[in-house]
Amino acid sequence: QVQLVESGGGLVQPGGSLGLSCAASGRFLSINTMGWYRQAPGKQRELVAAITRGGVSRYADSVKGRFTISRDNAKNTVVLQMNSLKPEDTAVYYCNAVYGVSTYWGQGTQVTVSS
Repeated sequence: QVQLVESGGGLVQPGGSLGLSCAASGRFLSINTMGWYRQAPGKQRELVAAITRGGVSRYADSVKGRFTISRDNAKNTVVLQMNSLKPEDTAVYYCNAVYGVSTYWGQGTQVTVSS
């Protein structure tokens, strides 16, 4: 079992920056992929960014060049640094972890980009 606890999020003005952190705990050996998804009202949940244990990352086209994902394998944490935020980035952001054949989710944290 993997438990994911997110921190960060909140209200930020357009063009601003925000960081999200996620810590994994529980009984596991090593988590394969960790990442962040988001879901805006009325829309499907979508991948924002993900990173493998080896450090290979991928991003949604909409956030490339603005968001950076990083990971600390020793601490089982993943961080999403979000810069140049836009109103369309407003959503609930969910931490995600893939361990074996199972996928785990955090409870979500709200990010609102508004003036």
